[in-house]
Amino acid sequence: MDSRTGKKIRMGRLFDPVSQRSLILAYSHGVLMGASAGMQSLAEMRTRIEAMRRANGLMITPGMVKYLEDQFVGKDRPSLVIHMDWQSYSRSTLPYEEGSAVELATVEDVLHAGADALMTYLYVGHRDPEKEKLEIERNARLARACDRLGMVLIIEPRSAREKYEPSDKTDVAVMSMYCRMSAEIGADLVKCIYPGDPAKMKQIIDECPTPVMVAGGAKRESLSDALHMAEGCMQAGAAGLMFGRNIYQSDDPTATLAAFLSIVHDGQSAAEALRVVNEGK
Repeated sequence: MDSRTGKKIRMGRLFDPVSQRSLILAYSHGVLMGASAGMQSLAEMRTRIEAMRRANGLMITPGMVKYLEDQFVGKDRPSLVIHMDWQSYSRSTLPYEEGSAVELATVEDVLHAGADALMTYLYVGHRDPEKEKLEIERNARLARACDRLGMVLIIEPRSAREKYEPSDKTDVAVMSMYCRMSAEIGADLVKCIYPGDPAKMKQIIDECPTPVMVAGGAKRESLSDALHMAEGCMQAGAAGLMFGRNIYQSDDPTATLAAFLSIVHDGQSAAEALRVVNEGK
């Protein structure tokens, strides 16, 4: 037996066998931002997860596993993905100009919980190069542990300078560099924020040997905007989406998720997906 078999089986649970693409619902914002719309109470979280059970994967934090474990039991349930890190780089309440990140569990803990994948952050570009070295070391250690135990590793790389160099968020050179670094460290999937343009997204994807999942980011002004972004990502060659607030903060998470799934797995256009949602109202 070989741990590569474990990775292959877990990747097979995360990705649709026909489309070979995935939609992982990011539902772990509480550890970064506190209570927010769509996840303000445990009862609301359970109700929303039930409404979004068609997602290929669902990402929650280690502390929520014991409260939400029943939502993952059964063949028709999403794969469990663990949001591994706490970080203080991106929050707006009590912000830091530069933050820090720390793991909330071990890879063994995640494996024992029955997860198929874990996600960690990789922040690069600190003022102090020692901090970047420690981030590389931390992610490399996690990558080797995931290799040893057959766990799927998702790395979300970001610029540590985003608070005072906001252009880093959509700078293709910066984004391509940190996505490639993540692949070279050993990520099985790389989660990347959207640079704002499908052509830029394609360049990042083309230069990353590892499949790229695209983050949804903050809730868009309209569902149409979010669906068009998703369409552009898939046309650029993304392996799938890791969207959260644009789905779970919607008025109808079930219909909204179905619209995104049709873009990811069926190749529908944003206009077609939106029409189906509106016809169902």
